[in-house]
Amino acid sequence: MGDVSTIGMHLKAIRNERDLSQEALADRAGLSKDLISKLEQGRRQSCRITSLMKLANALDVDLTELTGKRERLGTDRDGGSVLAIRNAILSPSLLPGLPGLDADDDGEPTPLPELGSAVTEAWRQYWRGEFGPLTAAMPGLIAEARLTHRSIGPGAATPLAQIWQLTAALMEQFGKTDLAAIAAERGIVAAVESSDQLQWAVVQRTYAWVLLNQARPAEAEALALQVANQVEPSFSGPADHIAVWGSLLITAVWSATATNRNVREYLAMAAAGAERVGRRVDSYQTFFGPSEVAWHAVHVHAMRKEPSEAFKASRRVEPGDLLRIKYGRHLIDLAQAHVDAQQPRAAAARLEEAQALSPVWFRHMEVARSLVADVRELESRPSPAVRSLARSVGLT
Repeated sequence: MGDVSTIGMHLKAIRNERDLSQEALADRAGLSKDLISKLEQGRRQSCRITSLMKLANALDVDLTELTGKRERLGTDRDGGSVLAIRNAILSPSLLPGLPGLDADDDGEPTPLPELGSAVTEAWRQYWRGEFGPLTAAMPGLIAEARLTHRSIGPGAATPLAQIWQLTAALMEQFGKTDLAAIAAERGIVAAVESSDQLQWAVVQRTYAWVLLNQARPAEAEALALQVANQVEPSFSGPADHIAVWGSLLITAVWSATATNRNVREYLAMAAAGAERVGRRVDSYQTFFGPSEVAWHAVHVHAMRKEPSEAFKASRRVEPGDLLRIKYGRHLIDLAQAHVDAQQPRAAAARLEEAQALSPVWFRHMEVARSLVADVRELESRPSPAVRSLARSVGLT
């Protein structure tokens, strides 16, 4: 995960600031001194997310501070600004008791059907990996949703919750996990006002993903399971209810995998729910079904360096059942499995496929950058395709 040279540079700088030797840091993190030494010297060309989380926690820093994850829109901005989204999230007009600061929300409220359509299209842009136009649109969407909510009241709480949830998801992609957490919390508050338990549950799920990306996997797992228990449906329940519950179990799978915990029970429960609905269910910007569960099984095996099991599980994934960047993430997991199987050409092919789906999304994927570095190291003479991939993710 991450540009290894950057990780090594940040790791050494933070370790020195903490006045820790490599041996002391290795002891705190429960890792080998050899790993830390190789990372800092740039001789280690990959590092698992589990190890990075241990290092971040041992150094008392956010995971993104260690990896150097940041917004990488480059010229693909469409006039958008991450700072403008930050300002919308942290607007003083959101402070209680200061109604006079609402000037940024002046105007007529957007009718609910139009606002709902705008929210849906924004989510579509997210799942297509179109982060440039989405970044440009978000500050205006936040302002529209706030104005409509202030004018209409609880009837507009659902689209407001969805906008805050989307804001959190986008900020997490850019490595702005603190802003993501604030946006997710605002979404949870709006979802409570909407009295829609499933909307509340999916925003809580987003919050759990933010916790995971802050190197807090145990808290992420606990939150996902607590919410899943609260909304657990009967197996004769509606498909959208089962989908939300199943997606929470999947979040627990990723969180537990990050700490090398057994996830067999979570996957079995999710698989039973997927079998019950029998198809991909799209509900509350949650997508759940048999292919979704199979993809996550692939992820588990890839993270555990079980390439043959990952390839076996991948046969149950129907590409058309996964949205664009989800399928791209699946391809990255397959690339990881090919790297572990010492198959650099196959890994490069999967990475090329993923990159072609959404170049902007791809260069925000830290794990993709690490895998490109791995493939480049495995090849005795990097192919033109691998050199192109390296340039695309900023590796020199």
